[in-house]
Amino acid sequence: MLRSLIATVTTVVAALSGVTAAHAAPPDASDQDKAFLVSAHQDNLTEIEGGQTAERQAESQAVKDAGSRLVKDHTALDEQVTKVAAEYGVDLPGQPSERQQAELRKFAAKSGAAFDRAWVPAQAEDHRATLVALDKEASSGSSEKVRQLARDAKPVVKEHLDLMESIQSGG
Repeated sequence: MLRSLIATVTTVVAALSGVTAAHAAPPDASDQDKAFLVSAHQDNLTEIEGGQTAERQAESQAVKDAGSRLVKDHTALDEQVTKVAAEYGVDLPGQPSERQQAELRKFAAKSGAAFDRAWVPAQAEDHRATLVALDKEASSGSSEKVRQLARDAKPVVKEHLDLMESIQSGG
């Protein structure tokens, strides 16, 4: 009888431990979700560095102000990406991709009106591409938390696109 009671208690404790662990751990993120988190982080790092370059090297006050806005907004977005990535155990790189670094170097070599003419249209194009990536993750990602992250970022990225288009049109 004692053995039966011990076996029952052990089974119940094991079952409860499993339930507690299952509720405490976030659901698995798919490869798509993980790739999105890495890409979003690298995009944010790129936008922050590019925005800082715009603050220093742009001629137009509107472009300098846009750079400041990108730094502020992408820093906030990246805090959320970093938090969710940590919850899922996704290791994030410490720097932008090679392609992004090359683009940043290209802009760092320019200043004044030449910087403005090159950076603003590139930012508009980058933000259009980011909107596509956000839509893809929001509609087909596996993790609800990562999908929500994409949905939350979309209005901010759309505002940045609108800002760049406004600067391009002289508005």
